[in-house]
Amino acid sequence: MKIDRAKGFLWSMVLAVGISSCQGENSQPTPTEAKPKVVSTSTIIADLVTEIAQDEVEHEGILDPGSDPHVYEPVPTDSIAFEEADLIFYNGYNLEAGLIKLINATGIQGKKVPVGEAVKPLNWEYEGQTVPDPHVWGSAKNGILMVNKIRDELIAISPEDEAIFTENAAELTANLQRLDNWIQQQINTIPEPQRKLVTTHDAFQYYATTYGLTVTGTLIGISTEEKPSAQTVKNLTEAIKKTQVRAIFAETTINPTLIKTVAEEAEVNLAENALYSDSIGAKGSDGDSYIKMLVSNTRTIVEALGGKVEPFNP
Repeated sequence: MKIDRAKGFLWSMVLAVGISSCQGENSQPTPTEAKPKVVSTSTIIADLVTEIAQDEVEHEGILDPGSDPHVYEPVPTDSIAFEEADLIFYNGYNLEAGLIKLINATGIQGKKVPVGEAVKPLNWEYEGQTVPDPHVWGSAKNGILMVNKIRDELIAISPEDEAIFTENAAELTANLQRLDNWIQQQINTIPEPQRKLVTTHDAFQYYATTYGLTVTGTLIGISTEEKPSAQTVKNLTEAIKKTQVRAIFAETTINPTLIKTVAEEAEVNLAENALYSDSIGAKGSDGDSYIKMLVSNTRTIVEALGGKVEPFNP
């Protein structure tokens, strides 16, 4: 009798262990579906994508803060990132020429979205050709159009996250609307005859057109690939003297040597702080996001041109 009980006990233990083992195998967590892979070229677009997508996608930005997209030369890891991407955001209008060429290369299968081309461009004549100005982000109004485009493309690739993308984009849009109003209010404090803008390269036409400034001159044109001649420096110097510009501005992504020379020869102030033109600033700087770069630029411009700046509260 004792032996039978012992056998019964042993079989019960074996059966329990077997059931537990099977349940353990079957209860292993199933791997979660991989997040969509999204790649952004410019730091400005990457910042907007991060704000909207948060952690719902696997996101990689190609350019580092402070990098100049006009002259950036792609590296092999960029090609790998594009090849693995489900969705590629870039500015368009030939801003990042080297990367656009790579994006359009054979083997890049992800959806390609020129975010900046959601904005109707300002067109300018350069060297006998009409070209679109790629610096669309200079206006916060245009920033909202870019946000809408990014939101819609993210929803298309990850519809289950539509509510998150929509909510984040709505919050960002509200802040950009407040920023747009704030910029205009600050520019309005500049005495009207002094609302003249001279910068290193022609990157502030959208900003000027939207908020009521006149771009009196630039050292180089739309692309920083241009090399200004001695005659260009002389012409800009004379234009500054003639129009009695109050101050001129360097830019964070361009060597300031030549614009400093212009300031000295024209006997005009060079603004203490450089403007963020083609990139947000390094982390921890006063321009390390799209909104903060527009706030910083506005503060620099208004103070240098004789206006008064109130704090921006998003």
